[in-house]
Parts: sequence; C-alpha cells; structure tokens
Amino acid sequence: MRYLILFFIFFTISGYSQILSERDRAQLYDEILADRFNNLMPKLMDQADIDLWLVISREYNEDPVIRTMLPATWLNARRRTILVFYRNKEQNTIEKLAVARYDVGDNITSAWDKEQQPDQWKRLVEIIQERNPEKIGINHSKYFGIADGLVKTDYEELVEALPSNLKSKLVSAEQLAIAWIETRTDKEMQVLQQMVDITHDIIDEAFSTKVITPGKTTTEDVVWWMRQKVTDLGLETWFHPTIDIQRSNEALKSHIESFSKGKEDQVIQKGDLLHCDFGITYLGLNTDCQQHAYFLKDNEKEVPQFLQAAFKKGNRVQDIFTGNFATGKTGNQVLLKSLEEGRAEGMRPSIYTHPLGTYGHSSGTTFGMWDSQEGVPVNGDYPLHENTVYAIELNTTVHIDEWNKDIRIMLEEAGFYGPKGFRYVNKRQEAIKAIK
Repeated sequence: MRYLILFFIFFTISGYSQILSERDRAQLYDEILADRFNNLMPKLMDQADIDLWLVISREYNEDPVIRTMLPATWLNARRRTILVFYRNKEQNTIEKLAVARYDVGDNITSAWDKEQQPDQWKRLVEIIQERNPEKIGINHSKYFGIADGLVKTDYEELVEALPSNLKSKLVSAEQLAIAWIETRTDKEMQVLQQMVDITHDIIDEAFSTKVITPGKTTTEDVVWWMRQKVTDLGLETWFHPTIDIQRSNEALKSHIESFSKGKEDQVIQKGDLLHCDFGITYLGLNTDCQQHAYFLKDNEKEVPQFLQAAFKKGNRVQDIFTGNFATGKTGNQVLLKSLEEGRAEGMRPSIYTHPLGTYGHSSGTTFGMWDSQEGVPVNGDYPLHENTVYAIELNTTVHIDEWNKDIRIMLEEAGFYGPKGFRYVNKRQEAIKAIK
C-alpha cells in the first residue's frame, strides 16, 4: 500500500514529472499484480467454470498470458516455468503455485523441490492429483492468439505426463485467458488515466513549434522526436508512431495507403492538416491515440471552420458508436448498428475498434477492422463485458467544398466500459489543435 500512496503523490504533479522511477514503478506494478491475483482471478475462474488453470512457458518463448503474470523483476520466464492456479470455491481460496525452482515474485510460491522429485512433470501431476480438480484449463485457442500460448512441445509433454483420468479433464482456458487479459481493475484504471494524460502531453508537444518548423521539419522528424521523447522519459512504445498530412491540393489516399506503416516522408507546411497515431507502454499497460492538428497560415488566426465542422462529424461517429455499447452485445452487433446509424445521418463512417490493455491489440471484443466493415468472424462475435478498455478507433470521410476534395477524420482514444456504461478514460479530442 505504501507504493500505491507514493504513486498517487507522483501523479498529482503536472507534466512528465509524474512518471515514477524504475524502482518505484516496480513496486507499484507488483502491488497491482497481487490485487489481480487475489481479488480478480477467483471471480474470473468461477465465471469460466475452471477450478485449475495451468500456464506453462519456457524462457524466451513465453505464453502471452504468462507475460502479464510475471513480477516486475522477471523480464522472462526461467527455464520451464509452470504456474498452477487452483480455485477452491467452497473454501473461497485461490492457490498460486509454481512448479519451478523459485518463487515467482511475492505472489506465486514455488512448489517443487527438485532434490526430492527430480521430474518437473511428475511433480505437476502430484500437485494436480492432491487437489483433484473438475476441469484443468490450458491455453489453446484457434481464433484468439493471446489465449493460444501453450506451445506444441509443452502440450505434448504435459499430455504424456498426465494419467488418463486427468487427461480427460483438460479443457480450453480460452474464456478465462481472454477475461484475464481484458479485465481492468480499479487500480489499473487509475494508472491508465494518467498514461492517457502523458500520451496527450507528448502529442501536444509534438504538434507545436517547439518541434515543427514549417518548410523544414518533416513528418519523419516528428515521428523520431516522439520515439526519442518516449525513451528520454523512461517509457516504451508498443508500435512505431506515424505522422501523415492531408492538403488542399492532394487527393485523399486510399485506406490501404492510410493504414500502411511505410508513410511517405513529407516536409510540413503551413496549411497542412496533420494526423498522428501514437501510444505508450508503462506499468504493464498500453495507450493508443490518434489526433489531428492544423498549421495555421500567416493570415489565419484559428483553424478554418470547415475543418472544425468536419472534425465534429468524427466526434459524432464516436458518440453513435459508444452509445450502442451494452453488456452482452457482440462486437459485430454494435459495429453494424453504428455504421447503419452513421450512414442514416449522411456520414461515411468506418469503425475498427480493438481491445486495449496489457497488450495494444489485445484480446476481447473486436468491433470491425478497417478492411472488414461487414463484421469480423468469431472475434467480432465475442460479447462485450464490463470493466474492459478499448481503443475507440474509427474514421469518417468528409467532403470539403473549400478544398474541392474529400478528407478523412481519423480518431482514436482509450475508452472504458463498466457498470455505469461507457466513458473516455481521460477525455477525447473535440477540436483540431491549432499550431501557430
């Protein structure tokens, strides 16, 4: 608790000084992880109807799930690490054991003495037999990659080691793994709110004359400034940022070009409509944000009203889309209803929103993809759950009479869906930024 209090003290300071030192963030990270193990995991195991969960990985070939379970001082699994989570619903207990030579941090206790039982798989069987679970969950999934982390070799050795009565209890832990990855706790949401604030601050600085000199600075210069800023702050980014430009005298690019990471390097000029795609990684969580800025011409004092009006249509698509969120609705249901309503208002929307959290493109409800606007098979049929976070990513194409062309308003902001409905994690952009 001492470190959580320290975190709140740091995060009341404005600007980048709110970022914790490596030592303090490690302590906070482990405190958040303990809260997830002790308070969240029992609920998720009950919901998935799995009373024993195996998470098995070898060093440098980690299951995506185990990456979210390792303590701050474990950057990788060690040798072969086998985690066993046993939920006794009657006694309301959760056991967290490691069939490994070491405790896995302060949360997971080593349950293997190699000198007494040299065979790691045999020790695992002993642990399972002692608890006699009804279902043994393992991480395999055809359609959700993050929930498919049990590799072929470990699976084969596990099955070979298990007696027949335990083999018959093996089930896919797909639903449990997805729930573990997608569900956010109150402590995590407090962190994520500050992360979004930091993300916005970096974008604001990037879209300023501190960084951009018109006629000289290129889009790649701004991209690498953002990368360097993240590094200088002691943070990381989970994808390479992009900066692109829309101009009055250039035709609108296709979706394929717009979503290509191989952006053309351009010199930024006055009168350019700029767009960024940027996110950070911190304390085991990720952000993902797209915003717009406009570099004023010499005779302009504010962003042209026709551009601001176009931007408001992007906000309107956001409102339609998030207004359709409801527990139990599938991503495809929300997607198709939102597109229909947006088109009925005369707009040309495209929605491609993804889960966001311990991974940038995370597991959970998928609401379209930029090239799948008719719905996404399987992943789009996954229902919306509470206490989940999404990158509300979408665009709308708007015709600009003053430029005699179409432009695309592309937006992305972190949004939280919980018991009280939808809200943005920490506000959204509601007007194009002016660069003077």
